[in-house]
Amino acid sequence: ITAQRRKMLQAIETLVIDEISMVNADMMDGIDRVLREARHRRREPFGGVQVIMFGDPYQLAPVSPRTAEERQYFADNYASTWFFDAKVWTETALVSCELSEIHRQRDDDFKRMLNAVRHGRVDEEIGVALNRAGARPVPDLDIMTLCTTNEKVNKINAERLATLGGRALTAEADINGDFKVNSFPAEENLTLKVGARVMFLRNDSEQRWVNGTTGTVSHLGEKIKVIVEDRVGDEHEYEVEPATWEQYQYSYDTESKELSRNVVAEFTQFPLRLAWAVTIHKSQGQTYDRALIDLGNRTFAPGQTYVALSRITSLEGLYLARPLRPSDVIVDPDVERFMAGLTSNTSGFIEDEAPLPF
Repeated sequence: ITAQRRKMLQAIETLVIDEISMVNADMMDGIDRVLREARHRRREPFGGVQVIMFGDPYQLAPVSPRTAEERQYFADNYASTWFFDAKVWTETALVSCELSEIHRQRDDDFKRMLNAVRHGRVDEEIGVALNRAGARPVPDLDIMTLCTTNEKVNKINAERLATLGGRALTAEADINGDFKVNSFPAEENLTLKVGARVMFLRNDSEQRWVNGTTGTVSHLGEKIKVIVEDRVGDEHEYEVEPATWEQYQYSYDTESKELSRNVVAEFTQFPLRLAWAVTIHKSQGQTYDRALIDLGNRTFAPGQTYVALSRITSLEGLYLARPLRPSDVIVDPDVERFMAGLTSNTSGFIEDEAPLPF
């Protein structure tokens, strides 16, 4: 740890980690070790920093170890890759609280179905109801499609773009400094046509759109124009200019006790991406009034089906590329172990029951 970074870490009072389910056990322990060392408080969890974590373990899991060596490392040191099996978690008296009120959906029946999928307790009645609702013909090509793989997403977006007439415009990102390829916030080369379905990738300073807003390209040139439909159904055309994402190096002044930052890399591109399709992984945190869920041949990750279904606000907005199967509803047994051990003062848990085929 550099002296400057040590000063910054020593200044932290509260650390907030969102989407904690995507943080693996090793990273949790790494955060703990770094804070203990930097703050010279080696006997205190996280070096005495207050840590607040948000997330749902029933949603998508941390990335699995890729190499044989990584897999062996986790097998030798942890009960699982999950954050709750980190040494700092098991050795610390952390307070857990389950938030049970659902805000995205309003229909009680749909909430009940989603809770059943979340816990892996889908009975025949629920399975049939979901499949019946999702079997309707897809109304148009502009509906969002949620897929399990990037390959399928790119294929759908390319196919949809190719169906549009007119010329294509490709905008090349302007990259300065050491901006890592795997951390690009937008497409390095963004190809669009008039009529393309797009998603905004960052909030607008004038609050005309937010990260995740979708719209349709209406004009291409030095500036791109996108038509966005508001919550009451009115359409608005907005000019979209290139946005700049910055990466910073932080420094801490011990005398003024102020944290400052210097720009070390910049990435400039139109804050848009094609949005006829998106991966279920990327959709986590988003909300859609309607969506087509394409699970392909099979789901391969715990929580994948639950995340996809729970992005949709109502059963009326659900469309399925194929019927759901019992094998699509996967719950990680490590998550069940963890959740069963929590002391909760809410009534958000579903009573145990054997799942039935549907």
